[in-house]
Amino acid sequence: MTLCDAGPLFALVDPRQAEPHRRCMEALPGLSSPLVTTWASFTEAMYLAHRSGGWPMQSILWRVVERSALVLHEPGPGEPGRMAELMGRYRDVQMDLADASLVAAAEGLGVARIFTLDHHFRIYRLGGGGSFEVVP
Repeated sequence: MTLCDAGPLFALVDPRQAEPHRRCMEALPGLSSPLVTTWASFTEAMYLAHRSGGWPMQSILWRVVERSALVLHEPGPGEPGRMAELMGRYRDVQMDLADASLVAAAEGLGVARIFTLDHHFRIYRLGGGGSFEVVP
């Protein structure tokens, strides 16, 4: 399993983002399946897809979920509190809810590999002090 941020989800469905699309398409075959994202991150990807291509682009994202190539993580009972804690800790880099949800999910699932275009994941630390393996 590989955690997936909104940026690559959007880049994969929007080839007009030439460089991010290419990088994400090249990285995709080397990722452990399934890709897992949070509802907050999926919402962000849906927003970007709608803004760029409307329902046709959003429907592509839904098909990825329907094929089970992308799994939507349901937060555990302690994750919302952890998200608030993380957003407070990383307020200087303005951690958003989607990023906080991915860090909390990583800790809950025991996963450190993340498919993201966001450089902040090189700064964020997991609960035990470990760092993320950022792809691409």
